[in-house]
Amino acid sequence: MPDRAPSSSSPTVDVVLRRDAWGRLVLVDRDGVEHGDVSPVRAFPLGDPDGGVAICDATGKELAWIERLDATGSELREQLERAFADVEFAPKISRIHHVQSATEPSQWDVETDRGRTRFVVKNDDDVRRLDDRRALVVDAHGIRYVIDDTRSLDAYSRRVLERFL
Repeated sequence: MPDRAPSSSSPTVDVVLRRDAWGRLVLVDRDGVEHGDVSPVRAFPLGDPDGGVAICDATGKELAWIERLDATGSELREQLERAFADVEFAPKISRIHHVQSATEPSQWDVETDRGRTRFVVKNDDDVRRLDDRRALVVDAHGIRYVIDDTRSLDAYSRRVLERFL
């Protein structure tokens, strides 16, 4: 991917993030200007979570660009990770207990990092590979469930998942 050139419309990172008295994220840019109620947005939240991050104002205008989250200082990264935790919800599936899938939609009973849950998947296209090890399952309500490493699943879970991939 080509390097992103700094410009006035998408400056590179030279910023500080802090919380205001109401808990909202505030960006202090390299000129010392404060921008209240900002939101960080990952460029590729599932494909490259440590990659590019845009910091946008309430209207969606990009105020700052961070080329690599994993190359930022620890304090800035911690602020960003806390902000992402507030808005990102993607439980991680560690085991598939059962999938009832004689016809679409299918009903899934899984173990996640947030406990056991059941959900409905509308069609087989809502279960897909992200790369050679990771997979994504999207339920009927649009909640994304991630399987970080399909090879770490037990044999039954891998067999069930392979039917959909």
